[in-house]
Amino acid sequence: MTGLYEYDQPWRNQARRLIGVDEAGRGALAGPVVVAAVSLDYDYPIEGIDDSKKLTPAKRARLFDLIVASALAWHIAELDAAFIDKHNILQATLQGMREAVEALAGPGDLCLIDGNQIPSGLTCAGHTVIHGDSLSACVAAASILAKVHRDRLMCAQDAAYPLYGFARHKGYGTARHVQALWENGTCPLHRRSFYPVSLVALTEDIPTEH
Repeated sequence: MTGLYEYDQPWRNQARRLIGVDEAGRGALAGPVVVAAVSLDYDYPIEGIDDSKKLTPAKRARLFDLIVASALAWHIAELDAAFIDKHNILQATLQGMREAVEALAGPGDLCLIDGNQIPSGLTCAGHTVIHGDSLSACVAAASILAKVHRDRLMCAQDAAYPLYGFARHKGYGTARHVQALWENGTCPLHRRSFYPVSLVALTEDIPTEH
């Protein structure tokens, strides 16, 4: 059993079932923020589970399939750019956490949430874990589901919006993405409340003289 599974053991002793929660896409300029919740089957540890950021795309994809196939339960929530712009990225992330946990949680369950904030209104007990995706197996599993799911969403959107290169940068603020923004303007996937998208959107909203 790896260190990440060992980390979870004391938490498991306090709960009927342990649920890991993590997000992907919080800092992107375009696309949704995605939150995953996972309840692993601890009788069958998955070798190689780790923080999604430490894994290659191929390893993430393989682990995604293993987690989905063997987890006791899992759920993925998406909050789109319009929701983020209306409510802000923190509230969108917390709402995604609520939705993902709500789909799994029952009496006596405990969720471990990556980060330092617990959303209100959870149906089970919650505990935050700073850098949880590097410490906890269930949180790491959630990070993999969220990351792979979001990457696939953004790759699929590349065909609809080919000018921006979403398949390459997944909506994050790379130099190429920002250049494409200034050259082509925004698309419906862009978060208009995020800088520098907000600046580009401002130029679009200025009426032209006739």
